[in-house]
Amino acid sequence: MSLFDKLRSGSGQNVPRPALASARGRVATAAAALPMNVTKAGPGSNPSIVQRALRLSNGLKEFLCQLDGIGRGHLLDLGSARQTTITFFIERGFKVYTEDLLVTWKIFLDAEEKQWRELPPGAAGLEMTPAARAERFLETTLGHPPDTFDAVLIWDLLDYLDGDLVSKLLARITSLVRDGGVAFAIFHNRKPEAFHRYRVVDAQNLELIPAPCPFAPQRVFQNREISGLFWRFHSSKMFVGRDQLREGLFVK
Repeated sequence: MSLFDKLRSGSGQNVPRPALASARGRVATAAAALPMNVTKAGPGSNPSIVQRALRLSNGLKEFLCQLDGIGRGHLLDLGSARQTTITFFIERGFKVYTEDLLVTWKIFLDAEEKQWRELPPGAAGLEMTPAARAERFLETTLGHPPDTFDAVLIWDLLDYLDGDLVSKLLARITSLVRDGGVAFAIFHNRKPEAFHRYRVVDAQNLELIPAPCPFAPQRVFQNREISGLFWRFHSSKMFVGRDQLREGLFVK
């Protein structure tokens, strides 16, 4: 259980939490190109209404191909819990676990800042370097046993985390993925002007949903840097779209 769950429930346990019970099924595959179809608000509509985009995804296709035949596997989604995504994988035989890592990280940082401000004068505080914070954060979240997951959806969160946390997080994710397991991540070609959440619509499409983000984008990863981050995975593929996104598939 993450720090986020502890703050919500007051419980100190740290156990894996499935999003929903799994169901028997088979992983679908699909051929896909990479344009996006944008759904915009009509004339005279409220500009605050969310404008969503559908993206045909080669990365998703390859992700599903890697999972084909696994049967009753385990999948970790590190984005916000989307019912369509959860249902999509449950129907294909997976038990789905969710951990909205950006939200959990924000809650952790706010709690540490509050603790720091409330220290009495002269009291010794926690080490507040980025590396020390990253270590403490990972003591509170993703406490699953090694080799728990067949698949991890990382989405684009690595673009929004500081470098010390990114490297330590990748080491933790690697330990959680079984040999032969796969991770799917998204990277921007340039710093994005807006933040999006992602959900799986079907075997060919991702939906990009504009949403508020607690962090500014931190960097634009070059492909060689991405390969370095995932060096523990024995193979990788990058899919470049016509938009500003690259999709990465990493097999352990």
